[in-house]
Amino acid sequence: MKKHALSTRLWHWINLFFLVILFMSGLTISNAHRRLYWGDWGFAAEQAWLVVPRFPDWMTIPGYYSLAVARDWHNLAAWPFALMLLFMWVAMLVNKHFVRDLVTSRTEWKPSAIWHDIVEHAKLNFDHGDQKYNFLQKLTYGIVLGVFLPMMVFTGISISPGMEPTFGWLVDLLGGRQSARSLHFIFAFLLFGFFVLHVVLVLLAGPYRQIRDMITGGQQ
Repeated sequence: MKKHALSTRLWHWINLFFLVILFMSGLTISNAHRRLYWGDWGFAAEQAWLVVPRFPDWMTIPGYYSLAVARDWHNLAAWPFALMLLFMWVAMLVNKHFVRDLVTSRTEWKPSAIWHDIVEHAKLNFDHGDQKYNFLQKLTYGIVLGVFLPMMVFTGISISPGMEPTFGWLVDLLGGRQSARSLHFIFAFLLFGFFVLHVVLVLLAGPYRQIRDMITGGQQ
């Protein structure tokens, strides 16, 4: 039996590709107006809760300042990203990957069990026994798949030009267009933090085997 299903492997690499485009083009869009606000509107410096640093061109798409080009790249990647997330959730429910590998048990939520997982991670002991993932991995992947990624889609729709007349209810639910923009920024950098942590743990756990298994599927 394969450790990683074909649907998981396809989504993993395609999602990475689109996330890189979205993040780098998003930095260019951020450079266009670096102040973030809460509520329905905001423009003045005194209304901002955060002034974002200007990101250098080498970190951005298209590699120079052009809001129009950056938005084109962002929109080009946004819809495939959203559809791939929907595909992944359908696949996880159909092949029972979600129930089998990501759903946590009541026992795993005991403070002693959580502390044990933290200690084992600190020791760089990534042995999961019979399970595919330990509690911390299940919790992290669950938050990323169930909160971070969907919120990128919902907040992205809310701040997209021309979408508000159709999705006004979603804008209101998120606290206003400027709140949606702030949340979009926050979740983007939470995902970036997860990406950095994920890469570090892959390197510590053995990058050759981890990357090979995510390409070939590996053996359970």
